[in-house]
Amino acid sequence: MFTIKPENLRKDHQLIWFIVDFAMLGLLILNLGLIIFDVIYSFPTVQELIGTHAGWLKDRYDPIHDNFLFYDLIFVSIFLTEFFIRWAYAIKAHIYTRWYFYPFIHWYDLVGCIPVGSLRFLRILRIISIIYRLQKYNVIDLTATSAYRFIAFYYDAFLEELSDRIVVKVLSGIQSEVLSGSPLFERIQHDILYPRRAMIADWISARVAEATEETYVPRRGALRTYLEDRVDVALKQNVELSRLRFLPVVGPTIQETLEEAVGDIVATVIHQLLDDLASTRNHGFIEDIVNAFLPEREPEGEYIQNEALINLINEVLEVIKGQVHVKRWRTALNDAKPPQ
Repeated sequence: MFTIKPENLRKDHQLIWFIVDFAMLGLLILNLGLIIFDVIYSFPTVQELIGTHAGWLKDRYDPIHDNFLFYDLIFVSIFLTEFFIRWAYAIKAHIYTRWYFYPFIHWYDLVGCIPVGSLRFLRILRIISIIYRLQKYNVIDLTATSAYRFIAFYYDAFLEELSDRIVVKVLSGIQSEVLSGSPLFERIQHDILYPRRAMIADWISARVAEATEETYVPRRGALRTYLEDRVDVALKQNVELSRLRFLPVVGPTIQETLEEAVGDIVATVIHQLLDDLASTRNHGFIEDIVNAFLPEREPEGEYIQNEALINLINEVLEVIKGQVHVKRWRTALNDAKPPQ
């Protein structure tokens, strides 16, 4: 069952309009119930059946049935009065940019008031709009009802089916353009990337400096110790260097000094390289890399590379299309039976 939260009614300054919504909701349900009953009552078989088993009901309802348009117009007059009052309030409160927007936005209220045939059943749209407004302002809570879960489940399934078809159609169109030799890559490279090489180099330079600063500086000492240990192990495994220890008197000293010097040089060079990457001095290096990836003139073999890139993108799009075809609502349907 849905719940009503009167505390939210008292908190909101639109209390009077919520009361009107509840009143109109009751009148709309009553009116639609009468319309449905009158349509059913129009069949002679139904009238005979009611006359046989409930003659008193037939005697009382016959005058209403004969003059149903009059009784329906009573409801219509109430609905139109409420409509024009809300329109006047919308104009006074400047709810919409223009005063005449209200009837266009709430067109279903007007069309449903036409007391002709099937147009009367459009009043159900007004019921839906009132329920939605009450749910939106948390005056009522329908999320716990089985009807809400049922509608929400199949509404999401419908949207997923629709959006999947659109996505697959779009991806298929992109594949067709790519495979037919669309100048997409040349336009991206020459019209977008190449004119912005300096900006790209600046951005990559700043990001590399920031990443190096955050990851290298706090671990500078540990990295130096690690590098010296690795160099020391590598030097001890070197056959030529190990022969130095056989030199009389000075052999072990030379070997030890050389190992320390090489380890210090390697660690210093790597630290200097990382220091450069962590500072603005990396800009020239990054700029050279960007220029190598985005040359002003295409090098030899660029066509083969583009063809390989086209095939790669086509395969990626195929994988995406395959993933789009996976229906999550069907998985949910198999895992847990939806509300009935």
